[in-house]
Amino acid sequence: MKDIKAAIFDFDGTLVDSMYVWSKVDEDFLSERGIMVTKEYTDKMRSMFFETAAVYTKETYGLSESVEEIMQIWLDMAHSEYSGNVRVKPYARQYLEKLKKSGIRLGMATSNNPYLLMPCLDNNKISGMFDCICYTSEVGVNKSNPDIYLYTAEKLGAKPGECVVFEDIIEGIKSSSSVGMKTVAVYDPANEAYTEDLKAFSDLFIYSYEELLKNTD
Repeated sequence: MKDIKAAIFDFDGTLVDSMYVWSKVDEDFLSERGIMVTKEYTDKMRSMFFETAAVYTKETYGLSESVEEIMQIWLDMAHSEYSGNVRVKPYARQYLEKLKKSGIRLGMATSNNPYLLMPCLDNNKISGMFDCICYTSEVGVNKSNPDIYLYTAEKLGAKPGECVVFEDIIEGIKSSSSVGMKTVAVYDPANEAYTEDLKAFSDLFIYSYEELLKNTD
């Protein structure tokens, strides 16, 4: 963490074990409409922010519901899981505490929604650790673009080269790296197929935050 002033964390799959929620929502939502979830659909949805995903789903399957209705259905389906069942990844809380004690500012850059995210952070007792929480909906593009990371860095008062980004998707690793940020790829079973790419394009790949707690550098 030498020369690092700020750490930027993704939420789903990086800080919390929540990817099962969206797989369940996708499957339940589409199956209720007689549609089977495909790998192509899942891959497309991975890096989209919420409204874009709803637009894509509506247009792809010609759904009668409005984009707003689709988003609300998804939110309601996911809310009970996020507010009560989704847990922070092992050792993540301890690592956040270690960073805070080191004087590193903490930010979050997420494609999620405050309606789901905030109850989950509160339930896991980590909401007060972040100096800012930023959403892709605020910058208008998904994580294939570095905008959300640059926006979060600005909020944290740090230059790109002073930031380290924690992500579980290859799009986020590549885009944040492209603007000079250090990157740590965090393993999540939902992204098993991309493990080798994550290892290749990140500065560091971890299976658990316990690995970072053991590192005294």
